[in-house]
Amino acid sequence: MFRKVLIANRGEIAVRIAQTLQEMGIRAAVVYSDADRTALHVARADEAYRLVGVTAAETYLRGDRLIEIARSCGAEAIHPGYGFLSENAEFAQACGDAGLVFIGPTPAAIRAMGDKISAKRLMQKAGVPVVPGWSTDGDADASTLRREAQRIGYPILVKAAAGGGGKGMRLVRGESELAAAFEAASRESKAAFSDHRVFLEKYIDRPRHVEFQIFGDHHGRAVHLFERECSIQRRYQKIIEETPCVALFPERRAAMGEAAVAAARAIGYTNAGTVEFILDESGAFYFLEVNTRLQVEHPVTELTTHRDLVAAQVRVAAGEPLPFTQDALSQDGHAMECRIYAEDPENQFLPSIGTLRRFLPPAGPGIRVDTGVTTGTQVSVHYDAMLAKLIVWAGSRHECLARMRWALRHFVVLGVRTNIEYLQHILAHPEFVAGRIHTHFLDEHPISIASADVSREALAVAAWASRGDGGLHLAGSGDGESDEAVSPWRSTRGWRAY
Repeated sequence: MFRKVLIANRGEIAVRIAQTLQEMGIRAAVVYSDADRTALHVARADEAYRLVGVTAAETYLRGDRLIEIARSCGAEAIHPGYGFLSENAEFAQACGDAGLVFIGPTPAAIRAMGDKISAKRLMQKAGVPVVPGWSTDGDADASTLRREAQRIGYPILVKAAAGGGGKGMRLVRGESELAAAFEAASRESKAAFSDHRVFLEKYIDRPRHVEFQIFGDHHGRAVHLFERECSIQRRYQKIIEETPCVALFPERRAAMGEAAVAAARAIGYTNAGTVEFILDESGAFYFLEVNTRLQVEHPVTELTTHRDLVAAQVRVAAGEPLPFTQDALSQDGHAMECRIYAEDPENQFLPSIGTLRRFLPPAGPGIRVDTGVTTGTQVSVHYDAMLAKLIVWAGSRHECLARMRWALRHFVVLGVRTNIEYLQHILAHPEFVAGRIHTHFLDEHPISIASADVSREALAVAAWASRGDGGLHLAGSGDGESDEAVSPWRSTRGWRAY
């Protein structure tokens, strides 16, 4: 087993990985940019090393510098977390060339799944259902495009071969739109991924996005740890995830799980990964892609399977066999995750920058908060705006929803705008409550966040919560009343200290 691991990341995932490493008796070394010198992941680590600069390109994307730090500090392995260099085959290869273990899949697996055209071909050979489509390794003439689009049937998607996150993707509903969409997607793909290749794929209307957690080891074993429902997305980015998926009955879950394991075996997959499917309204499922890393939403799987996925990653990377078999894995209860962002829903979700004057996550039975910030943290323009992941577990989906609503109501963030109220509106929507969701849910049911009057009780809680740390002090509600007038201890309007 490793004695020291360098975490090549920041924020909540760096904090999360450090905890498991330390529980395993492994020293956790981290890196930090100049903007992150006082960050929580630095405080939680055993060792911390500076990356000069503030932008991601100057710091967390400097693979050469990360490897240099790992070797100089005596780390035997690098954990990339998610994002940044986690799915960079060249970085994974460079780690191996430097004598370091990359805690993730092999460079070959990353390359194979990074190209969506080759990935679909591999899955077809493995017998995994794929969405009807067409691709070419070269450029296509207009007549070929029209012919293939007609064969697939409109509407279709034009998608980037090396894409992700909605970049290089266009929806085409008729032939008159095809040429312009193909050119625009190709141009955008070239700019974002240095790869102009795009392909055509049948557009599935109102699909669910259901992914399966997979795990492989170096001893030829591969398993799945069930599914995650990730259909609530805004601009192709997931914001609410849950498990189990209410649309899966045992036979369908088993079939999708078997397909996910077949996908893993087809590429000799090792370590943690995710096979993503789309599920249509008839119940048919199709391969979408493989994410060759630990997912943001992995905690919902951990809470329902009672397995530490990061610990399993480390053990597999060290050469140990998987610490669980397929027969030993089962689901218990229901878990849900909401991503808390520093953004302004009333202003086109633009990032909200500033100092967290108060950051008080909820606590209680069945509530987990993964975060990389605390009171006093400066929310920067340089990195992702996610402040925390709020994850709850309960015995049923109904109980889980009630617990998540309670937790969101008691999540205090002062100093920046957040999407907490937006999430509350989604969870209260009758269609979400009924489980009738799909990837275009937020387009079909737009959520409007109107400016609401802040109750005197909320002002009182904020005033009380902000005292004693030199932070924000609220003096009344703007009508000349004193602090004492809004004190929670003097309130007669039903305020309670939770």
